[in-house]
Amino acid sequence: QSFLQRFLLWADALDPLLLFKSTNEIKRNRLLIQVNEKTLSEPIQNNQTKQAFLLSLSSVHPDTDKIIPVLFRPPAFMPITLPLVIVSSVQRQAKHSFFWQFVFHTYTTAFTLVNGNGTPKAEEYSLQQKQIFLGLGAISYSACVGALPLAFMNRYALKSSLMQLVVRKLLPAPLLGLTSAFTVAMVRSPEFDNGIEVMDRNGKVVGVSKKAGEKAVMETALSRAVLFGTTFFLPEVLLYFVQRGRFVKNPRALGPVRMFVIMSVLAGMLPVSFSMFPQCGEIKRADLEPEILSSTEETEFFYNRGI
Repeated sequence: QSFLQRFLLWADALDPLLLFKSTNEIKRNRLLIQVNEKTLSEPIQNNQTKQAFLLSLSSVHPDTDKIIPVLFRPPAFMPITLPLVIVSSVQRQAKHSFFWQFVFHTYTTAFTLVNGNGTPKAEEYSLQQKQIFLGLGAISYSACVGALPLAFMNRYALKSSLMQLVVRKLLPAPLLGLTSAFTVAMVRSPEFDNGIEVMDRNGKVVGVSKKAGEKAVMETALSRAVLFGTTFFLPEVLLYFVQRGRFVKNPRALGPVRMFVIMSVLAGMLPVSFSMFPQCGEIKRADLEPEILSSTEETEFFYNRGI
């Protein structure tokens, strides 16, 4: 699929109304897909089948075939993260900024964990406990990094206009983008430690690859960095031109305008982020481990990237 095809697909699949579908309805739609024996790579002419695909994409984990908890389904991502992004962007005190960024990273990290690759992992240790430990460490570190500029500015009473510009306008976007990517890489690190399943073109599992796991995690981390980095940066640029052009006469109206701009940017960037790389990722034969190549003559292999 091209980027545009993936974008249009995710734009439909992220409809929040899909969250209200019952478990039985989701199961019926999964059965409909299996009966019709279609795939997303084929033309979908039947509208009922198309709606079944959208509901499946938005509600079912592609590896485990289990229904995703409603709060961690893709259509729930924007309604939950939007208020957290807005609240985080207006904080002036370091401790408040730390709290809201901690909440924000907690949700996005849990979302990442639930929607990651579902390959069965090694059993020498408790994978769940390791991921919780890594996740909590990444969340705490990311919240501290996000609040650090405000703490530094308030501690040393740096009130100059330049410092205000740097700390409040320029730093939040790259910091949130980098910390969002960091939490993804940390909580999904077992995927490139232990590897993920790779399949041939017919869907047959041919092995478990650490290189494919690394590729999947890095692509997802990059897409998350672009999503939240842009969501923090672009509204500040747009609001700068709004204020400079005096399009808003009443200063009190800037608050609602800020909320609307952030909501619009996040709504547009979310399908862009999910569409940057195919969810069914592809890896070339030359990039796989020798032990996998020795068992097959295929030249192209596929894996679930996760979101």
